[in-house]
Amino acid sequence: MLKVGYIGLGLMGKSMARNILKAGFPLVVHNRSREAVEELSAEGAQPAASPSDVANQVDVVITNLPDSPDVEQVALGRAGIIEGARKGLVFVDNSTIKPATARSVAEKLGEKGVSCLDAPVSGGDIGAQQGTLVIMVGGPIQALETVRPILEAMGKTITHVGEAGAGQIAKAANQIMVAAQMVALGELLVFARKSGADPQKVVRAIQGGAAQCWTLDVKPQRLFAGNREPGFKAYMQAKDLGIVLDTARLYGIPLVSASIHNQLFNAMLEMDMSELDNSAVIGVVEALANITLLEG
Repeated sequence: MLKVGYIGLGLMGKSMARNILKAGFPLVVHNRSREAVEELSAEGAQPAASPSDVANQVDVVITNLPDSPDVEQVALGRAGIIEGARKGLVFVDNSTIKPATARSVAEKLGEKGVSCLDAPVSGGDIGAQQGTLVIMVGGPIQALETVRPILEAMGKTITHVGEAGAGQIAKAANQIMVAAQMVALGELLVFARKSGADPQKVVRAIQGGAAQCWTLDVKPQRLFAGNREPGFKAYMQAKDLGIVLDTARLYGIPLVSASIHNQLFNAMLEMDMSELDNSAVIGVVEALANITLLEG
C-alpha cells in the first residue's frame, strides 16, 4: 500500500488527512501548528519535522495550503519537498492556487523525477469530513491512476481536466460560480425581507424551479438560524477571486460580474467578516440595504 504524506492540516486538510488514515494508508503528517499534528498522531499518523522530512518517507506527498506563495515555499523552499524528493515520488496539491504557479512547481519538481498533480477540491468542510469532495485534477493521467485510491478516500467525484494547471483552472471556474451564488443568495434574501415577504417562504417557493442550486439548498437555513460560522471562510473566497481575476487579466478575459463579486468579498474583509462563511456576504448586502435578514 502506498505511504502518504499530508502537509497542511487546516479546516479541510485535517479532515482529508483523517479520511486517508481511515482508508488504511500509512500516513505521515506535517503542519506549522502542532495541535492538528498531535491530534492525528494520536489516531495513528506519524509526525514529521519538515516538508522535506515528509517527502523523504513517502510514496505520495499531498499539500493543502492557503495560497500560491505557501505552495511554492513548501514545495521548493528550504527544507521543502524538493529537498526530500526522489524519482518516482508523486506530488498532489489540494490547495487552490494560480494555474501559473501549479505549472511552475510541476516543472521544477519534474526535473527531479517527481510527477505532479494539481488537484484542488470543492465541497467545503462538510465534504472534507464526509469524504464527498469534488476533486479537479491537472497533470499526467498515469500519476492520477497511481493515486486514485487515495483521492477516493477524500472525494466522490474525481475528474481529470487536462495537463498541469488545468485542475486549478477548473477550480477558478468553480469559484466564479460559487461567488455568484453566494452573492445572489444574499441579495434575494434581503430583497424578500425588505420588500415585505417572508424570506423562508420565498426560498421554499423557488427551490423547485430554475433557481435551484446547492447554495439555495444548503445555506439559507444556516442564515435563518443566525449561523454565519465558516464552512468556507470569506477571506479564502476573496483570495480565490483574486486568482480568478489575475488569470483573466493574463489571458485578456473580461469578467464583469466576478469583478463586482470580488469587491463585495473584499468589503467583507474591511468589515471584519473575513473569518465568517462565504455566505455571510449577505452582511454586505444588509449594510447597503440598511436592513438585516432577521429583522421583524
